[in-house]
Amino acid sequence: MSVSRIISGWTGRLITAGCALAIGGCASSGYNFSTDEYKIETVKSENASERVRYLVMHFTAIDFATSLEVLTQPSSRPVSAHYLVPESNDPSYPHDDLRVYQLVDENRRAWHAGPSRWGHRTEINDQSIGIEIVNKSHCFPPVESAPELASEETCVFPDYDPRQIELLIALSKDILARYPEITPTHVIGHGDVVPQRKIDPGPRFPWEKLARAGIGAWYDDAVVQRNMEYLQGNTSSDRDSVRHRFAQWLSDYGYGIDPETVDDKELGLYIRAFQYHFRPWKVDGEVDNQSRAILLALLEKYFPRKLSGYPDINTSVLAELDSKLQQ
Repeated sequence: MSVSRIISGWTGRLITAGCALAIGGCASSGYNFSTDEYKIETVKSENASERVRYLVMHFTAIDFATSLEVLTQPSSRPVSAHYLVPESNDPSYPHDDLRVYQLVDENRRAWHAGPSRWGHRTEINDQSIGIEIVNKSHCFPPVESAPELASEETCVFPDYDPRQIELLIALSKDILARYPEITPTHVIGHGDVVPQRKIDPGPRFPWEKLARAGIGAWYDDAVVQRNMEYLQGNTSSDRDSVRHRFAQWLSDYGYGIDPETVDDKELGLYIRAFQYHFRPWKVDGEVDNQSRAILLALLEKYFPRKLSGYPDINTSVLAELDSKLQQ
């Protein structure tokens, strides 16, 4: 069957399912209305919260047509997402203009994050909206025939389509307006919640651009520079102590790491996930002063009360933060 016929069939089924291509257009109210067999009195309780707390970004690693098939059709390892965002110049995409595809109602649980953790919460699928973004980033497995390269993998990360990112920003703003509990540090990547297995949306994903549009977290450059200057003059700690403290900072920010039990290999994966998100120009899994300065800047911006127990923080900064928090 041709790709065009497959896409036509999928699109027809999605439309027939009821406004599946409209952003948020399929969300239901969730109320149970009276029937002939019983009556319901609805009294709104103030003791409730939104189910959705997180917005998780993914890349598909495959083209639009294959992505749509994988995300909507039964298989031995079924996956799905709430939204699929195509990219320009994809021969498998059937329209002249880019459109957001809604695949799962926001009130339903999509299968996009798998076993995952952010903060004190696990099973992020239960509490999130997942967006798959068509991008053919992928990694090649280590070359077994070349022992000198056996521990390395080679990854290819194409740029994201600018038009696609504008569409993603519009979609994300719409989602955030509906779910106020998705705070900046709750806009995350698949690699952030499962760094042992995933790296998407990868180092080319424009997290900073999204943050400047009001989507997700980012740091202030001036604060990073101030932290760099302080850390460069504070070199008394040994490598293991620095790495252990960095693991604690990652945990305090939201990464699902246990600072007391994490081994060196696992910590390296968490550091790599952090760098993919916040320092994509150098991803090496090592704790250097720049990585430390960036993470401290993020904690200062979003979790300032957690800084008081850190020995690597300038005491004058702590005093200033304490003064602001008391106001």
